[in-house]
Amino acid sequence: MAATRSIHNGILRNHSLYFSTSCYRKQISLASLFQRYGFPSSQVPHFVSKNSFLLDSNIPELEKSLATLFSFRIPQNALVSLIRKCPAVLEPEFLQNWEQGLSKLKAMNPSSSMIVNFLECSRRFQLDPVEACKKVETLKGLGFSDDLVSKILEGFPSVIAVSKREIASVIEFLVEFGIPRDEVVDRVVRLYPKVLGIGVEQRLKPLIRELKELGFSVQEIRSEVIRVPRILGMEIGEFSQCLRLLEGLKCREAVKERIFQEGLLRACFEVKLRVDCLCGQCLTRSDALKLLWKEPRLITYDAESIKKKIRFLVQRMNYSVDCLLHVPEYLGVNFEKQIVPRYNVMEYLKAKEALGFEVGLKDMVKPSRLRFYNLYVKPYPECEKIYGRFSGTTKVKSKHPPGLWKLFKPHKFPTTYEDANNLKSFMDSLL
Repeated sequence: MAATRSIHNGILRNHSLYFSTSCYRKQISLASLFQRYGFPSSQVPHFVSKNSFLLDSNIPELEKSLATLFSFRIPQNALVSLIRKCPAVLEPEFLQNWEQGLSKLKAMNPSSSMIVNFLECSRRFQLDPVEACKKVETLKGLGFSDDLVSKILEGFPSVIAVSKREIASVIEFLVEFGIPRDEVVDRVVRLYPKVLGIGVEQRLKPLIRELKELGFSVQEIRSEVIRVPRILGMEIGEFSQCLRLLEGLKCREAVKERIFQEGLLRACFEVKLRVDCLCGQCLTRSDALKLLWKEPRLITYDAESIKKKIRFLVQRMNYSVDCLLHVPEYLGVNFEKQIVPRYNVMEYLKAKEALGFEVGLKDMVKPSRLRFYNLYVKPYPECEKIYGRFSGTTKVKSKHPPGLWKLFKPHKFPTTYEDANNLKSFMDSLL
């Protein structure tokens, strides 16, 4: 009995060893295959372990699927991103069907991004080529040109899951609101294709009602929607929240003029965009609103410049994004002229152990340019080139053109004999 059990255990160990060896070889083959098709070697192990169905796949069939995807003339980076987000597109049966389906779309001259989005959404919603092509014909039947259909599928590929009745109701609502049909098709839909997926009863009507209750006229709302169609994508209640923030701003008049230069409605939308930008950098919505209230200049800044400053703060300066709530001025100063030079000076002084105390973000940002120069640059001549501003080698450009002072110099008139007598008489009268 004991001998039988030992033989059985030996067979199990050999089977387990064989299985682990076979699995390891399969992983090596898969890694080699994906690397040949552009996958970064550092990402392949995680991708294979995350998608265990690949271990049961047939290597030749998988290679054929990858070759089929590359035959669609999709750029390598975009294709790798597609496979990582939606590995189910590698199924041979799905790709065989879509080879025929994409041949019907070639008449529209589709872009690579449109094909990528189309494949991803078709796989996600489990649509076959016949159903997907019917969706394209539906969009054309609503009066959209081939170029506009391509733009819609590129910017909002999920439109293939929206019914014809829902799309038509959105267009009819906008036309009834007073926007000409040509403007709806050629501008609103082209600039913001996602509007076709917004429910009329659930989102669009309550949004327009909210704007009217806040005091905006129909004409003002209509013109702003035509100019910036993304306004239609705002959530219910967002406008009210943004408006309350704008009404409570405490800043210089020059900053207020820049914020409201295109109207109150546009200013509310700009606040919403900055809040979304800050939330995308790991801040909560309440913290983002608080940060905008403390540093209103952010509303006038480009979203990309804000992201650039926060990336530098987190990745290079090793600060937490939460510290912005205590030092909001960091996002208000110039990146190239103030943040980077001051950081470089501080890093140099820390490396030289020239600072006898810990310098925080507040100490780096709050001082004026001249004060920072006198505190941290002037005592250390080697920091002059690092800081640049106020250094002896840097020429500060005058704000006024040369010779302007001559225009403000008073004219000199010659003194006559009569003037001298008048002056003498005046002085004698004082004695």
